[in-house]
Amino acid sequence: MSADMTDETQGQVWLITGCSTGFGRELVLAALAGGHRVMATARRPETLADLAEFGGDRVSTTALDVTDPASIQAAVKTTLATFGRIDVVVNNAGSMLLGAVEEFTMAELRSQMEVVFFGAAEVTKAVVPLMRDQGSGTIVQMSSLGGLMTYPGYGAYHSAKWALEGLSETLAAELAPLGVRVLIVEPGAFRTEFNRNINKTNEIAAYHESSGVTRNLTDQLLDAEPNDPAKGAAAIVKALYSKNPPLRLVLGNDGVDQVRAHHEFFLAQVADWEALSRSTAMS
Repeated sequence: MSADMTDETQGQVWLITGCSTGFGRELVLAALAGGHRVMATARRPETLADLAEFGGDRVSTTALDVTDPASIQAAVKTTLATFGRIDVVVNNAGSMLLGAVEEFTMAELRSQMEVVFFGAAEVTKAVVPLMRDQGSGTIVQMSSLGGLMTYPGYGAYHSAKWALEGLSETLAAELAPLGVRVLIVEPGAFRTEFNRNINKTNEIAAYHESSGVTRNLTDQLLDAEPNDPAKGAAAIVKALYSKNPPLRLVLGNDGVDQVRAHHEFFLAQVADWEALSRSTAMS
């Protein structure tokens, strides 16, 4: 048992979305390494057969499509029927649309929001009553540096992640008095299949110097991402079971450096414009 593990937290039940690759798969393995039980889910659960075999009776698998509310409810019921409770839910399933705001269609924007924001919100709302009743539990939202700052070409993705951040921070304050926690994870660039599966819009030449640069950098980063998802998953488990877990956990040297620089820039602007900002008080 680790130094942060207690009798109450050992052998908890995790429900994780998007387990076929990347962070989802590594989180299953990390939770197992911590002595927990896992309901691993994916749109196609047959992709999880090796995880089920590896985990034995501590891993079960089921279908979960975050864009299908009935699928979410069925997965929650299956988890309760299999393991009797849910202690940790991880909203990991995601997708990314790359393209300037003018380049993507409203249908593409809505599709991005359905997976990244509404899907995570639906899963969250399905488990909150259970955790509230038991007076314990943790909701882990896999966000992104793109939930804290922006880059040209990621407008749709940022919209969904920023919405998830706002919902999650609010939820954390609402649930804290009830014994339920929220952990928002902000990964930098990790070497997973995520960047390989990015959906790209048709390009407009006018955006070559803005979102076009992001397109090129994204292509160059493929298979050269600096962070290890297995180490990232282990860090999430360690933070989650620490005595004083953060609301937000930034992962990666790139993550820490970029978040720090972003907020220093923001605070500098607040300082530069402070006199004007304060001039609006009623006389």
